[in-house]
Amino acid sequence: MSRTESATPSGRALTLLSRLLLLPQDAAAASSVTEGLKAQIASLRRSDFDDLLALSQSNHVIVRGLEAFIALAREAHDTKQVSWAQEALAAEQSRIGIATHFLHEICTALEESKLNVMVIKSLDHWPDLGSDLDLFTEADPEQVMQVMHRRFGAEIAQRSWGDRLAHKWNFLVPGLPEPVEIHFGRLGQTGEQSAFAACLLGRSVHALRGGYSFRVPLPSDRITISTLQRMYRHFYFRLCDVIDAAALADSGAIDYDDLLASAQAAGIWEGVATYLAIVSDYLKTHRGSGLDLPSFVTAAARFGGNAIFYGEGFLRVPILPQSARLYGSQLAGVLGRGEIASGARLSLLPWLATAAVLGQKLTGSDKGIW
Repeated sequence: MSRTESATPSGRALTLLSRLLLLPQDAAAASSVTEGLKAQIASLRRSDFDDLLALSQSNHVIVRGLEAFIALAREAHDTKQVSWAQEALAAEQSRIGIATHFLHEICTALEESKLNVMVIKSLDHWPDLGSDLDLFTEADPEQVMQVMHRRFGAEIAQRSWGDRLAHKWNFLVPGLPEPVEIHFGRLGQTGEQSAFAACLLGRSVHALRGGYSFRVPLPSDRITISTLQRMYRHFYFRLCDVIDAAALADSGAIDYDDLLASAQAAGIWEGVATYLAIVSDYLKTHRGSGLDLPSFVTAAARFGGNAIFYGEGFLRVPILPQSARLYGSQLAGVLGRGEIASGARLSLLPWLATAAVLGQKLTGSDKGIW
């Protein structure tokens, strides 16, 4: 992994977080790293801790990061650092408790109205939780809107061009700080993923989170959805993406043959393989060992961690030429299968991205576009 370290406070915080959360699997090596981390934690000033806290929040690892931080600070008998971290952890767990309760109530209300729904992305980071709540359904949008308004007094947020193409709506629920983003029958930045999306609910499983049961995607579908988000939309990784994928792979939860089949059907197999190669390379850098990936995964990857660089709090994926090639491959595959409507949607992506960049330069915001 190259160019991931930085002299900036957030760059140093990323390195510390990575070391906290990605300890070597070898016990002796882990013990050595732990001793170094204790000394590093003891030397943190309040401003350093605040930088660490901000970065862990934006990377959706605040609970996991603070729990590891507290454990080491306690071993070092550093009561000041423990106090800082416990206060922040309590606040975050309170936020997550409220959000999870609302999420369960919303899912229950929709299911009671015979509208099948599942949670995507948001619960992948557990015990952490994202900054919005994502749901997927094949129900009619008008029916869902009626339930959301009648049961929760929800209002619909203003939709961007990207939202309209992706066929998703954001709901603002009184008492819930996080927006609820509901995807209707499509996934992908331009809503190009209809066939893959149509299989999600039928392949869903139940997961217990915060004392509640939720329908969530299969592990292989989680990887595919994360790839759509990271490699074809945002072009950056959060640290949670690395931690989450590592946990799935290390536990043996990923069926790579199933992942290959579903990702090929979605036309993004090269992107999925590249996503996993990037995760594996980052793990090699910070814990000394990568993922045990099948040869057909590594062979399909277009690039790895050496192309990733650190910038503005995240691990950045180069758009040119790497991501552009993945996009071209996806578009060619969609058109090759005769999916003209999806191809037409996907062909709008460069124009949408260009409009977002121009909007950002002219107004300082891409709101209303992306």
